[in-house]
Formats: sequence, structure tokens, C-alpha cells
Amino acid sequence: MIELAQNAEGELREAFEKLRQEAARLQTVIDTVPSFLWTSLPDGSKEYLNKRWYEYTGLSLEEGKGWGWKVVVHPDDLERLIREWLALVDARKPGELETRIRRYDGEYRWFLIRVVPEVDAEGNLVRWFGSNTDIEDRKRAEKKLLDEERELRRITDAIPQTIVVLDAKGHPLYANQAMLDYTGLTMEDVVTSDFRASIFHPEDLERVREERKAGLARDLPFEIEQRARRKDGQYRWLLLRYNPFHDEQGSLVRWYATGTDIDDRKRAEDRTRNENVALREDIVRSSMFEEIVGSSEALRQVLVQVSKVAPTDSTVLVLGETGTGKELIARAIHNRSKRSNRAFIRVNCAAIPASLIASELFGHEKGSFTGATQRRLGRFESADGGTIFLDEVGDLPAETQVALLRVLQEREFERVGGSQTVSVDVRVIAATNRDLTSAVAEGKFRQELFYRLNVFPVRLPALRERIGDISLLVGYLIDRYAQKAGKKIRNIDKTTMELFHAYDWPGNIRELQNVVERAVILSEGETFFVDEAWLTRATPKVAAASALLPTDLAEREKAMIESALREAEGLVSGPTGAATKLGVPRQTLESKIRKLGINRHHFKTS
Repeated sequence: MIELAQNAEGELREAFEKLRQEAARLQTVIDTVPSFLWTSLPDGSKEYLNKRWYEYTGLSLEEGKGWGWKVVVHPDDLERLIREWLALVDARKPGELETRIRRYDGEYRWFLIRVVPEVDAEGNLVRWFGSNTDIEDRKRAEKKLLDEERELRRITDAIPQTIVVLDAKGHPLYANQAMLDYTGLTMEDVVTSDFRASIFHPEDLERVREERKAGLARDLPFEIEQRARRKDGQYRWLLLRYNPFHDEQGSLVRWYATGTDIDDRKRAEDRTRNENVALREDIVRSSMFEEIVGSSEALRQVLVQVSKVAPTDSTVLVLGETGTGKELIARAIHNRSKRSNRAFIRVNCAAIPASLIASELFGHEKGSFTGATQRRLGRFESADGGTIFLDEVGDLPAETQVALLRVLQEREFERVGGSQTVSVDVRVIAATNRDLTSAVAEGKFRQELFYRLNVFPVRLPALRERIGDISLLVGYLIDRYAQKAGKKIRNIDKTTMELFHAYDWPGNIRELQNVVERAVILSEGETFFVDEAWLTRATPKVAAASALLPTDLAEREKAMIESALREAEGLVSGPTGAATKLGVPRQTLESKIRKLGINRHHFKTS
């Protein structure tokens, strides 16, 4: 028994010696690793610190244990570090902390502290294991990068263009001050939400999304034009330029998106496009001659009025029968005004369907009605800075009269289907062959609109009121059309001129123009003459009943026109049309049909 006990004691002593030697080797490893290793009691106080920690801090074994280690923590970090450390102790979860620790020579360096709890089989916290790793170089690099980023932000904030910095996948990281000021967004709005949906125009969203996706995938610079909402609610066109930034290895790191306001350019492009449309219409339309011809007293009085009102911005209402040259007078007013170098936009209010007149005048937004496939500027925006001529203004529908009244009063409107207010600087010249005073009395024309339009009325005399100008007009028109036809006409038949002076010209200058052009085309010699039937046929039928009472004259005119339409089966123009049968210009007949309320479609045959 004694021998067995002695053997057991020897084995135990040997086992303890091996454990001591193993512990010594482990301690050597712990003391020589470059990191600081330590253990803490469950309450967070230090239980053990390795040799490397003491060598670095210069503290003694007694000074470092418990809570004595606090003296080597940077004073600015201490309160935060203890708060965060105790929070981990309470949570009993692994974690990381960062702080500055003083070296034995007094220099502070940044360390990353990692802690892991040890729990026994019953779930009780036994101790904490921790390690400290020097991260000073990393922190300095981060600080340098942060300083560079701050400097970059100061620079980008001083740039008037909007700038957004994106990561490699296109997610926003930063927006400069111009971007925030322009949109009214905060930095948090930009980096944490889909800010594009809130500021990009709804009509542009899908297109821009596809173009942006394709551009980012190519990893090359690209551009997009789109509308963005300003903080005042107004949408303006921006040109967005995306530029990629690569690191030294060629990997995509960032995208830089800059925005430049191009709204004025886009408006100018739209205005030029509409002005070109108007110009093409002017080129196609040759119903008016280029110069005002005549020397009669009636015409001189009109020209005196034009010279007085032209330099002002006053609204002008030109009154007169069809064919008296109302557009010509409107152009003369514009050409002698301070707006002469800007657009002169003509709108024939009677020629546009009532359902489309508002869109024609004020424009429309995409999708505002069937067929509105894109945004379109109206004639008022095209005339911005210039003059708009509203011909046949008496034919405007009631709802459009209200919108026109607002433009005259406030110089602003909304496009059809839009909510954005558009301001314009436009001079308005209106014209009509209707009696607007009677239209107001009948409730067909708004009284306040009439007052706004009738600021400076100019009444054009009918051709029968300026017989003395006929010779000058005929000579001018013969020269004009003979030159176009390549003919030489040196004389005017005396009988023809007598016919011209005797005829009452219900179609006025436009009718005279048509008669002269037809005669020049048919002329085979150097003497100008017209067929007497061209003029005498119209005299007894439509225009020569001046001795009759107005009511009787209207009834006779209506009866004759309906008879001619019946013979022509509802056809107005052409060789077999009612205008030819009556011997009057098509425009004159159409004007009388509207005036007398005749429905020419009733005379068409199936």
C-alpha cells in the first residue's frame, strides 16, 4: 500500500510539473505576441495584462490591474470608452472599441480593441478575453482621406452646377450645396431615399431610368437631358453628365454626375421650332401683298393711327371686312415696334377646331388629351418677346375667351393638362370682321374681353370706300403677277379699269388680287384686261342690291346663295362650285355663308 501511494504521488508531481512547464511556454507565447492580450473579470476590471502591454505603456504590474489601466487612455476618449465598454459588459456579447493609448514615451496611438466573453456550462459569465491592435496608420489614412473629402466638398459646394457623387453601382453618396439648394432636399434625402422619383418629371422617369441603366453598364461618360423640379415647384430642363472615376488598378470606384440648367436653351429651341412652323405657313400663304399701296384719305388716316400706336405696347383691335388687309396692318404695327426683331406669330382663330384652339394658343402637356404624345409649346410661348396676331378673334369659343382674358390681364397661363404657370411678354393684336359690340349684346363675346382688346381700335376701310386707290393697286398687282408668270404687260385696258372702279368689291383687296392674278395668267398680249362677266355676274346676284333695305338684302343674298349651293350640290369652290356660279371669290362666299348661318352640307347629295 505504501509503495502504491508513493508511486501515485510521483505521477501526480510529474503531471503538475508538465502543466507548469506548459503554462510557462503558453505565458511566453502570450508575452511575446505583438498584440496586447488581457483578461477581465465579469465586472469589467482587468484581471491580467500581457508583458507586451506593460512594455508599451510603461506601467507596473500593480498599476495596470483593476481599473488602473485608465491612466493610459487619451483624456478625450476615456469617458466614451468606459461607457461603451460597460455597455458591452451588460450585453455580454462580443464587440469592438477604438481608442488612443499612451505609449511609454508619451505618444498616443490608435488601437482597435476586440473583446469576447467566456461563459461556463450554466451560462454564467466567467471572464472577458481581449486584444488590442495598433491601427494608427489606418486612422491616419482615414483622416487624410476625410480631409481630402472635406476639401473636395468645399470645392464642389462652390460650383454653381448640381453635383452628385455615386458609388460604382450608381447609388448616391453625396450631393453638393447647389444640388440641395436647387431641389430643397437634405443630404439625408439624397443618400437614403429614391430622391429621383420625387424631383424628376413623371414623364421623364421611365426614359431616364433606362438611359441611366444603359450608361452605367457601359462604364463610359454619358449624358441625359431631363426635367427636374426646383424647390419652388417649377420643372426645368437639366443636362446631366455622368463621368466614371477609376482607381490605380482600373477598377470603377465612383461616378460623378453634374447637372447644368438648359431650360432657356430648350425654350429657345421650342420657340424656334414654332417660329419655323409659322414661317413655313407664311411662305405657303400668299394671300396678302407685301406693301401697303394707296394714297386715299381713308388709307392715310389708318397709317397715321399705325404710326402712333406701333411704338407702344398697347393692344390693338383691327376691324374691317374680309379681304381689307387686316393682317397687313398688324404686320406693319409689329415691324414699326420695338419688338420688330422678335417673332410675329399669326393665329387664325376661325380655322382651328374649338376643341383644339386652347392647345394651339397655350400649348399642352404630354397625355393631356388623345393624340398629345409629347409636350408642345403654344403660340403665346412662341411669341414671347414679340407679337401675336389673333385673326378672327370673334370666333373664339367662350372657355378660350376666359383664358385669353387672363393672359391680357396677368400675362400668364397654364398649358392644357398642366399646372405650371407660364409667364409671357407678348403684345397682342387682334382682328375681326364681326361686329363685336353686337356679339357682346347677344352674349356671344365676353364684355370684359372686348374692353381689353378694344384699347386702340383701327378700322380698315372697304375697297369701295377708297376707289381712288384702285388704279395704284391694279398697277402694283399686275407688275407682281406678271413678273411671277414671266410676262410683260405694258398697258391696261380702259374698259377694264372702268369696270374695276364701278364694281363694289365685296371681297375687297383680296378679291381684286384674285381677279388680277387670274387675268395675268390668261393674258396673251401686253395689254391687261378682264372678262366683263367676272364682275358683272356678281353685281346683280350678291353685291349690287345696295338700294334694298338691309333685311331684304340679307334675305335675297341668302336665297341666291342657297340656290347656287343647291345647283352645285353643296360644293363651294372649283369650276362647278357655287362661288363660280355666283361669280364671287371663294373666301367671300364662305364668309357670307357663315354670316348668314347657311349650312352648305344640307345641299350635298348622297
